Amino acid sequence: MTIARRKKTPPSPKKLLQAVQGSLSDDKAEAIVVIDLDGKSSIADFMVVANGRSQRHVSAIGEHLIERLKAEGLHSVPSEGRSQGDWVLIDAGDVIVHLFRPEVREFYNLEKMWGDAVPESAGSAEVIA
Repeated sequence: MTIARRKKTPPSPKKLLQAVQGSLSDDKAEAIVVIDLDGKSSIADFMVVANGRSQRHVSAIGEHLIERLKAEGLHSVPSEGRSQGDWVLIDAGDVIVHLFRPEVREFYNLEKMWGDAVPESAGSAEVIA
């Protein structure tokens, strides 16, 4: 007798965003900014940018986030840069996550590239529309 397993449906973009924000908060990520990509890009619904304090911290935040996303039902979570820890990119489908060391984030300034001004004191989970 075979028991059929039901495939877990992927989480909604908002639920994914909540999981990302929760994981980043749990791991003490800093200067978390959420960029709403609605009407700006078809690659994702949200982009999240955050800092870690060191290469090791950035890599650990990335590892934990990938584990959390898989627990939420994502089967594949492509990523880049985890071994270096300067800039980690995680593609969660509807949510793209960039994790940086502060000086690397300042150099690339992704928030400006997407045409959004970020306040000087970008606090936790600031949303940019």
